[in-house]
Amino acid sequence: MERRTFLNIGAAGLGSLVVAAPLRAQFIPAPSEGKGKWAVIFATKYGTARDAAVWVSEGMGGIADVFDVRKPPADLAAYDHLVFGSAIQAFDVLPGIKQYVEANASKVKGKVRGLFAVCGNLAKMPGPEQVKTYIDDKLAALTGATSVPGNVFGGRITKVVWEPKEWESNMAMYKQMGVSTDDFDNLKRIDCLKLGAEILAGVKA
Repeated sequence: MERRTFLNIGAAGLGSLVVAAPLRAQFIPAPSEGKGKWAVIFATKYGTARDAAVWVSEGMGGIADVFDVRKPPADLAAYDHLVFGSAIQAFDVLPGIKQYVEANASKVKGKVRGLFAVCGNLAKMPGPEQVKTYIDDKLAALTGATSVPGNVFGGRITKVVWEPKEWESNMAMYKQMGVSTDDFDNLKRIDCLKLGAEILAGVKA
């Protein structure tokens, strides 16, 4: 399978990049080559789950449309295969992913091929306990998925993008627990690529 990732910078072309208001990059999927139409739908607060979603699609050869749950597919029923992911906050998936899946339960049923979560986990890499909690007990239960590939990726904290009050409350908790309050980034692209490849391998052409 040819593996490609494209960024669409709009009809105005490269010259537009010099304007004051930058154009938003858009992930453009590669042909699925007979494996049906794919979508990766994620919920994020500060962008870490967004990056994971794009990398999961890249691991599938870049064949999936990638959607923030706040701007979901216009026609979910048009997709044959779905992958859901969410950031973890307060020991749970984000409300947006819950609301979206519950509102589209009939269109989701039987189409879920993979699940992922992104968890800061007090700056430590997630392990089997987090996979059970956030994949098996949360996302799989929410989507009705059974026996599909899933993983919990390490998270990141970048002070500059956090809401100040939330940053202060989280860092106060970190200090009390003896955890470093420095920025960290435990999201590994290779882990996301591996999950994408595993998801794709689980679906026959």
